[in-house]
Amino acid sequence: MNLVRAEILKIRTTSTWWVFGIIMLPLWALAVLYNWGTANISGGVDPAESGLSADQAEQLRVANEAVNVATTLYTSGQFLGVLLVMLLGAIIVTNEFFHLTATTTFLVSPVRERVITAKLIAAILLGLVFWAVTTILNLIVVPFVLHALDYSAQLGDPAVWRAIGLNALAFALWAIVGVGAGVLIRSQLGATLTLSIAYVIGTFGASLVFYLLTQYVADWFSKLQVLVPTTASTLMISGTELPGNPPRWVGAVVLIGYAVVTGFLGTLIVRRRDIS
Repeated sequence: MNLVRAEILKIRTTSTWWVFGIIMLPLWALAVLYNWGTANISGGVDPAESGLSADQAEQLRVANEAVNVATTLYTSGQFLGVLLVMLLGAIIVTNEFFHLTATTTFLVSPVRERVITAKLIAAILLGLVFWAVTTILNLIVVPFVLHALDYSAQLGDPAVWRAIGLNALAFALWAIVGVGAGVLIRSQLGATLTLSIAYVIGTFGASLVFYLLTQYVADWFSKLQVLVPTTASTLMISGTELPGNPPRWVGAVVLIGYAVVTGFLGTLIVRRRDIS
């Protein structure tokens, strides 16, 4: 616990976390507006007269159900929120190398696994703080948005609270991924740029690749999109099972897998790598 408190103190005494917090607020607002606009546009489309295939029309119908519109809105801010949390997780590690305090840290606590575990716990707690802030904001704002869309608040539906809870898991898991990535890429600038580019461009690039494979090779490639971590975390927080998509638990398993692998590799590398 002393190591965890020390890591939390390191976070509190730097400006990075609240700078990211300030950045998160307008990004959250944009996410709410985007989800609101998307729900408003798709809600005005009749699946039977949309000209879509039968499968696509069914997907649109289910997506327009009140519970799915609500879960999307109540988890607004996840896409860019978990990116910020992942970057903060990486910075928790790379700060040690940037400020040349890594050697001192491991001399004071020579059992390196404990240090990395403390950083993982601190990163998870920080991720949950970001989740809590966006969730509170969503619980305040989204009922008004749903009213404007002619839906009730939907807070009596267990699926909404399940999605909110799984969203917390997503924030925690992305924080773990960030810590693992920070161990792999010890440069603070290098880790920040690499993770940001891989997250944003990788997400859209992978979506394009899977779209082309689905269109020109085989339909079953569309189900493999869940292997993309951002797709996995989005699938986790869907309100109901969506036609043509794997079950929610598959997204959770995939994201947990990424977190376990990066966390394990990070701990193993720190244990074996020369820190000086």
